[in-house]
Amino acid sequence: MHTKIVATLGPASNNYETMKAMVEYGVHIFRLNFSHSDAAAFHPTVQIIRRLESDLDQPLTVMGDLCGPKVRIGEVEGSPLQVVKGQRLALGLPDERGAIADLPFVSLDMPALLLGLTAGMPVSLSDGMLQFTVTEVRKADKLFVMQSKNSGVLTSKKGIAFPGKFHPLPALTDKDRRDLHEGMDIGLDAVALSFVQTLGDIRDIRAAIEAHGRIIPVVAKIERQNAVDNLDSILSLTDAVMVARGDLGLECPLSAVPVIQKRIIRACRHAQKAVIVATQMLLSMVNNPLPTRAEAADVANAMLDGADCVMLSEETAMGNYPVEAVKFISEIAENAEPYYIERMKGPFAPKLEKNPAKYLAYAACLLAQNAESEGLVAHTESGATARFLSSRRPEHMIHALTPSASVEKHLNFFWGVEPRQVPTLLESHVQRAEKFVHDSPRFTPGKCAIIVAGQPTPGQTEAHTNELKVYYK
Repeated sequence: MHTKIVATLGPASNNYETMKAMVEYGVHIFRLNFSHSDAAAFHPTVQIIRRLESDLDQPLTVMGDLCGPKVRIGEVEGSPLQVVKGQRLALGLPDERGAIADLPFVSLDMPALLLGLTAGMPVSLSDGMLQFTVTEVRKADKLFVMQSKNSGVLTSKKGIAFPGKFHPLPALTDKDRRDLHEGMDIGLDAVALSFVQTLGDIRDIRAAIEAHGRIIPVVAKIERQNAVDNLDSILSLTDAVMVARGDLGLECPLSAVPVIQKRIIRACRHAQKAVIVATQMLLSMVNNPLPTRAEAADVANAMLDGADCVMLSEETAMGNYPVEAVKFISEIAENAEPYYIERMKGPFAPKLEKNPAKYLAYAACLLAQNAESEGLVAHTESGATARFLSSRRPEHMIHALTPSASVEKHLNFFWGVEPRQVPTLLESHVQRAEKFVHDSPRFTPGKCAIIVAGQPTPGQTEAHTNELKVYYK
């Protein structure tokens, strides 16, 4: 299976046997949702994952998902309030309550979010179930009148969004900083940052990670229009991207989200960055043993778009069928991936550019296909060689050998990559790869493997992908 599965842990799955079954059906990454817990509560879970790694002899990645800034309204008088289409409501800072006596009042105790709000701007409440348009500005940056575009129920403490509007709130909150450092202490291998808007958000969390003294990969969650607009600059620094379609569907027209998803996946592949497609992949399996046809098609289409990972949330965290949900993802992959590879008719060719490492990876994939190789073997210290190979989407599995434990965990995010930490007793990277092929039962005597490696030549200090070898076992 080339596509990786990310499984969110929760009450339904937070035990050794369930987690083991999920790994056996293809889970490589476990997600810990810090919106609902903290590092102390997750510590026993991380210990179970480490035990699984040892028992199954398989690297597993623990990803902490930081909750980001929670934007919620205050108490609504008469909650639950029935809102009808065309009804007007007041929106403002808590001090403005009562300023418009004849309208229901929605308070928001976050002045920064109301800065620059003007007539005609959209407002979304109740997880997008209620849509409004600002019709009047009674007090600039403080008090507004908005009109409902549809009917529904509004209750207190619900989320509010201003689709397309930039807000100055940093993605990394004080709680996130605490969760990040405590999470790294218990052994997080990667961290996902919520509500990313700009490159500056990635710089902030990278600085916080470096201050901790250990480097782990960053997953930028794309769930705001600003993040979509700034995708290229975000990709220049982040290690991976998550297409968080739930909040993205509140920020962008829902009808545009499928195409946005495809564009993000393509951009990530071109940048050699992993991409996770998330939110409601098999949501009906929270309560049902089988998904809907639409859900099965949604998962398959993410794979046919070339996503590195697909993620399960409620399905594995609180659903009645966590293992079955993972198993169904693997069954979809069994059908979707061969068609994806068949349709490609060979590895993706790089665009015309001066990039020897990318062209060497492409050549290796072509050679593996032509020589009917049993696999690609990449020795990589930074992970770059394996990422270049993965971005070409070869039909052969990529066995990524690295002396770094952190790189091993990072490479779990990438399509078709099977990472493995190797000892450094042999100085030559190619010899390490040859030893792996010789010792591995996956390679048949007399058959070949394509080895790709990078090691500084005499007189050079920097390592680049610079070696390609056809090795017969």
